[in-house]
Amino acid sequence: MSDAERRARLRWRCRRGLRELDLLLGPFAERRLPELTSAELDHLEALLTASDQDLQAWLLGRERPGDAALALLVEQIRHQARPR
Repeated sequence: MSDAERRARLRWRCRRGLRELDLLLGPFAERRLPELTSAELDHLEALLTASDQDLQAWLLGRERPGDAALALLVEQIRHQARPR
């Protein structure tokens, strides 16, 4: 699979159908997906395998993922959503 196909697939997977998640993941995907490294794409792919309930808890700051790389990615997503 090419990087372009992988990014398109991940962009689609960022659409979760829960408003809170879509408002956080959508803008992150639009702004940051083009510049993510292969390793970061791996982490995003792993993050998106989590349940909506876990993602919501992590992205809303109620809990932190146990994996350090996922925790860093969650913080990047949360930071991206903050008003500038």
